[in-house]
Amino acid sequence: MNINVVIAKELGVRTEQVEAAVKLLDEGCTVPFIARYRKEVTGKLDDEQLRTLSERLEYLRNLEEKKEQVLKSIEEQGKLTEELKAAIVAAETMVKVEDLYRPYRPKRRTRATDAKEKGLEPLANIIMLQMTNKSLEEEAKAFLDEEKGVSDVAQAIQGAKDIIAESISDEADYRTYLRDRMIKSGLFCSEAKNEEEQSVYEMYYHFEQPVTKMTGYRVLAINRGEKEKLLTVKITAPEQQMIGYLERQIIVRENPNTTDALKEAIADSYTRLIAPSLEREVRNRMTEIAEDGAIKVFNKNLEQLLMAPPIAGKNVLGWDPAFRTGCKLAVVDSTGKVLDTVVIYPTAPQFKVNEAKAILKQLIRKYKIDLISVGNGTASRESEQVIVELLKEIPEKVSYVIVNEAGASVYSASKLATEEFPNFDVGQRSAASIARRLQDPLAELVKIDPKSIGVGQYQHDMNQKKLGENLGGVVEDCVNKVGVDLNTASAPLLEYISGITKPLAKNIVAYREENGRFLTRKELLKVAKLGPKAFEQCAGFLRIYDGKEPLDATSVHPESYEAAKTLLDSLGYTKEDLKKGGAKGIRAKVKDQKATAQQLGIGEITLEDILKELEKPSRDPREDMPQPILRKDVMEMKDLKPGMILKGTVRNVIDFGAFVDIGVHQDGLVHISEICDKFIKHPLEVVSVGDIVEVQVLSVDLQKKRIQLTMKVGVGEKK
Repeated sequence: MNINVVIAKELGVRTEQVEAAVKLLDEGCTVPFIARYRKEVTGKLDDEQLRTLSERLEYLRNLEEKKEQVLKSIEEQGKLTEELKAAIVAAETMVKVEDLYRPYRPKRRTRATDAKEKGLEPLANIIMLQMTNKSLEEEAKAFLDEEKGVSDVAQAIQGAKDIIAESISDEADYRTYLRDRMIKSGLFCSEAKNEEEQSVYEMYYHFEQPVTKMTGYRVLAINRGEKEKLLTVKITAPEQQMIGYLERQIIVRENPNTTDALKEAIADSYTRLIAPSLEREVRNRMTEIAEDGAIKVFNKNLEQLLMAPPIAGKNVLGWDPAFRTGCKLAVVDSTGKVLDTVVIYPTAPQFKVNEAKAILKQLIRKYKIDLISVGNGTASRESEQVIVELLKEIPEKVSYVIVNEAGASVYSASKLATEEFPNFDVGQRSAASIARRLQDPLAELVKIDPKSIGVGQYQHDMNQKKLGENLGGVVEDCVNKVGVDLNTASAPLLEYISGITKPLAKNIVAYREENGRFLTRKELLKVAKLGPKAFEQCAGFLRIYDGKEPLDATSVHPESYEAAKTLLDSLGYTKEDLKKGGAKGIRAKVKDQKATAQQLGIGEITLEDILKELEKPSRDPREDMPQPILRKDVMEMKDLKPGMILKGTVRNVIDFGAFVDIGVHQDGLVHISEICDKFIKHPLEVVSVGDIVEVQVLSVDLQKKRIQLTMKVGVGEKK
């Protein structure tokens, strides 16, 4: 198998593009680096294509390795034929290789191995040949052997049937057909273990759906119900059709002496060996597909959350709401520095509202607070009421924002938070995090395990390694897309920069603390263990503002500095122009990009990237994302009436819809059928986390705390 050709076909790109990308990956280049600075080499493969390419490359290389192991194992057994070798070499999936290897795989003791040890394999062969003129009882007499434990004819025939049953179950072609049939014709069924027990899985207490129509979220939900011992699950397939297929393949002669025994062996093989095994395989495959789908949704949601625009230049009051232990507040200045922390008790059971307001008024005046960032957890609703009352009482113009506080408690109890705020308790750290995630969501959220950020479904039920790798890739892509300030970035943020490992990130921070600000990117080479390769990978993503070299504040890679400087000089721009906001109009001045690129000794794509960057140095891609809704008033769930039209923020997108924050404590659900007028396969086709959307209230259930919304209000698209 030519791996590069296979991947090129799957991605719909040229083989040369894949070959170039594979070479770069093998040389230790990262996906963000290749996507940003090796477009010429790969023909502009983007980060998403490169991640898929990298995953498939790993899978296909593992597949080739598995084939080699299997071929070696079968050869050592002296059973490798040219036909079998060709089939294994041509196999395109691990499942196919496993099917072909199954008859030769070392097995634990089975009924068939016992029968073989008793010398009954020749009798099984006689039955399979279907050519004997004697009755099976007569044939079996020749195999009676008291010493081997074969004392009667029935025992001998049963042993032979056990051997036949196992050999049928090991046949790769049969398994391939039956597996496909089970997928196409099978029914996925779940039943309650105890119908009287109330649970969130009640809709699956008597559930039946064709395997082909099972959605990913249902598969994962039922799996969880089974894991919690509330559901029993099985896949039922058309048994008689499956057995009929095997009979047609195996019974090739009408022989009254062998037909009945073969039919019994076939039925036993299917019900005892094949069906349970294939059911496990099909369910595993369904789970894998469901997980892949859920991970894609999680990836997209996480990307949207991380790429939310920062609210820069504002002093923010972070508010971690709570009841009994009080609401923790942290005042954070525009640079992210914590200026003050305090605890107030405006909520139950203390209800010290007036005292809390007095403290808040003092903080707002003293620190010139512009925004209050309130976590959306326990007591958020009650805190919001206090804030709205307060804002009506003060002359200062202050707004508040409800932020998703998922992961704040995980961060506040982490080793990292302890190192960052050694003198704070977990509540104070959480309040600081809630404030900072409004100022710069990306810089703050990278401190939290992506799995704890809570913008997915069933994340705890998935393959954690696979989920972790995927989400880590999303964070890496986002951080590198935005770039970071080398002189202020924390170690957790630096870790996600292309080419920088955890130890290197710590070394960079340690160097900065010891030697002061970095003045040039080249200075990075003085950092312990940061060599030329790491420098090549990371330099373009690290920014130095007000340093010695203006190009260090841009995404232009040091390897292109000479070309960039020559270009600036030839068009009459100076380095000072870059500092003052960019070389305005530079792209329009380059009339012939092909000729200019040749003169500079760089590719056209690289030239285009340099021009774009020089015109608007360090432009933040997050500027294009929807700004958060700043609130000054509050609504309660009881205020909602069907028909109301409201603006809200998409908090989470899942397979069957989107949850939208409309300013009441409970997020409303826009079912997939209510997102737009046309048919869509997934909500992500229309909405993403962080989108500001217009919705209409369909229904409100105060008892169950459910709000049904629709986006079919004429303006239900991304803003």
